Amino acid sequence: TFENIGNLFVSLEPGPLLDTIDNLFDGLVKGIRAHPLNIPGSAYHHARQCRKKLEDIFRVELEKKKTQKEGVTNDLMDGLMQIKDDEGNRLNDQEVLDNIVSIVIAGYSSTSLSKMWALYYLAKYPNVLQKLREENMVVSKNKTGEFITSDDVSKMKYTNKVVEETIRLANIAAFVFRLTTKEAEYKGYRIPKDWRVIVWIRYLHTNPENFDDPMCFNPDRWNEPSKPGTYQVFGGGSRICAGNMLVRIQLATFLHHLSIGYKWKLLNPDAEMIYLSHPSPVDKVEIAFSKL
Repeated sequence: TFENIGNLFVSLEPGPLLDTIDNLFDGLVKGIRAHPLNIPGSAYHHARQCRKKLEDIFRVELEKKKTQKEGVTNDLMDGLMQIKDDEGNRLNDQEVLDNIVSIVIAGYSSTSLSKMWALYYLAKYPNVLQKLREENMVVSKNKTGEFITSDDVSKMKYTNKVVEETIRLANIAAFVFRLTTKEAEYKGYRIPKDWRVIVWIRYLHTNPENFDDPMCFNPDRWNEPSKPGTYQVFGGGSRICAGNMLVRIQLATFLHHLSIGYKWKLLNPDAEMIYLSHPSPVDKVEIAFSKL
């Protein structure tokens, strides 16, 4: 996945440089939710150092593009360098670099983590996997060797319910930051206007007032829509995650090929959980695969 990102974003081929970039992004993500102690040895300090090194690497690639004579390579960096606003202004170099780093963080870690949790829950709930496999086997037989399309995905009703249930329980974005636009009261507490508020998303998604038996992996709960305001995996309103449909399609496509071709089991089904920088079993979901 990261090799594809390197190619599509900055036209980088697999090799030591891309491996270095991957490791730097890993260090950056681990410091995103750490306490902001900018001292050597802290996760936050390490994340800032990783961010600086990433910018230095991408800046070199940016300067190369400015001097290349063959024309643009049509990767994301080229697109960001050429894009203009309504007044005809282009992004400056720092804005291009900020966008590259931010989009990789938003699009790489979140998608890979959702796939990890899909593997975990489907191994824990074989009845769900069986229903998923049955639906996708029918789709596969009708395709006669062709790849599935977004139109196919939209018709895979049970698969899409598995996707929603996966991202509900995965809680990739543990919280969101919001600004109170007017004074509000919540459970006896007064929240003044213009205060910054952290909304703890995991609480919404695991609250039995919002979802029946919330810790159970039950795709059939999506036969009915969730209560307004209780399902916030992608945020909401004008700041909803721009990749919300992309991750759904990616995860559904992944589950299609996985379910029709393989079976798997957890090597450590009772592994303990960690929650920083993202929720995960301590073994990162070690599994044993075999073909159907």
